[in-house]
Amino acid sequence: MRVLKSFGYAIKGFYKALREQLNLRIHVMVLAGVTGAGFYYKITGTEWVLILLTAGLVISMELMNTAMEVMADMVTREQRPTIAKIKDIAAAAVLFSAIIAVITGLIIFAKYIF
Repeated sequence: MRVLKSFGYAIKGFYKALREQLNLRIHVMVLAGVTGAGFYYKITGTEWVLILLTAGLVISMELMNTAMEVMADMVTREQRPTIAKIKDIAAAAVLFSAIIAVITGLIIFAKYIF
């Protein structure tokens, strides 16, 4: 029963973040588009794994970034250099993973499109 509650909390957290975070909604919409393209072009199993891993990385990073921002805001709302640095680094992690995901997508889909 505890395990089911844990899953419930995680799902609740995901939907809260999805409702409140525009960037997360964008990542999910892009994933939906990429998934559609994957079915359209009939990408291979290995390519699906790469798409899912990179998408999972980006969405996970966005969720962690959101959690860190909420926690930092809970500590203080005043402008503090250390809090700003934490938020910037967390945002950079999302950006880096998104860039890697785009490059991965380009490598996978280029041969189908061109």
